Amino acid sequence: MQAEAIRAQRQLEIQANRYGFLRKKKSDTDFVEYFKILIEGKKSSKSNHDTWISTLNYIEKYTGGSLMFSQITEQFCNDFRKFLLTSSTFRSSKTNLSKNAASTYFNKFKASIYQAFRDQLIETDIASKVNYIKIEETHKEFLTLEELKKLEKTKCVFPILKRAALFSALTGLRISDIKKMKWSEVCQNTSGHFIRYKQQKTGSNESLYISDSAYELLGERQLDIDLVFPGINNSAIDNAHLKTWLNDAGVYRKITFHSFRHTYATLLVSNGVDIYTVSKMLGHKNVKTTQVYSKVVDKLKIEAANSITLK
Repeated sequence: MQAEAIRAQRQLEIQANRYGFLRKKKSDTDFVEYFKILIEGKKSSKSNHDTWISTLNYIEKYTGGSLMFSQITEQFCNDFRKFLLTSSTFRSSKTNLSKNAASTYFNKFKASIYQAFRDQLIETDIASKVNYIKIEETHKEFLTLEELKKLEKTKCVFPILKRAALFSALTGLRISDIKKMKWSEVCQNTSGHFIRYKQQKTGSNESLYISDSAYELLGERQLDIDLVFPGINNSAIDNAHLKTWLNDAGVYRKITFHSFRHTYATLLVSNGVDIYTVSKMLGHKNVKTTQVYSKVVDKLKIEAANSITLK
């Protein structure tokens, strides 16, 4: 029995040392420091890592930069949840966090609390007792095929921006992946052309087959180390050029570069491509993320049906 007790105590010490904590009571351990160590393991995915950093900023804002594990209770978690739902952003004190941003940050907080429970730094699974923040469905603006054809025929003062935007509409690639795309990522085999790349947002490696029309938008092949779309920055100047180009084509809605990715997904679903395949082509980790496009298409079908009336 004594040997077993010693073994158990040693296991706890190993667990604590894994996070660089000195031997001391768990109640005296700082959760904020623990959270920072968890962040170190998220560096492989820039977007995910940035989200954890943002979550840390709000934890520090709410706690003043220090929080003992003994202070983490179900009530504290619920209070932090309310704080996120009413907190202003760091960019502007006049603008509150969106509900979806608050939901994302609270999910990271809950995940860290659950990890602390698994690491035996918290005695009970508090995270399971606290409700998530339900996300709100956001409107995804997209272009019709007819609008894309108009844009293809309309001159843009920044030609590379035009090619990049249309390429996104034909491939679903995010601007973050288009900006960094090099010719070494543009490949070919007996099945056709494809892009082999690492997603900037998720860090996952992807292979995406592209159409001949999309390939033609790349232009003349350069050296492997060269960027395919040099000069694309998603800056205010780029956005101004984008708006001018859209207006010249007769498109006056609020369309961003990301709308071209939404266009790709919506057109695929409209053309009968199953949601699982669309999810894979977009590089989504979870098919639930893609299901919103099915709802968009269903809405279009309802509107189309209601447009036929005898009155």
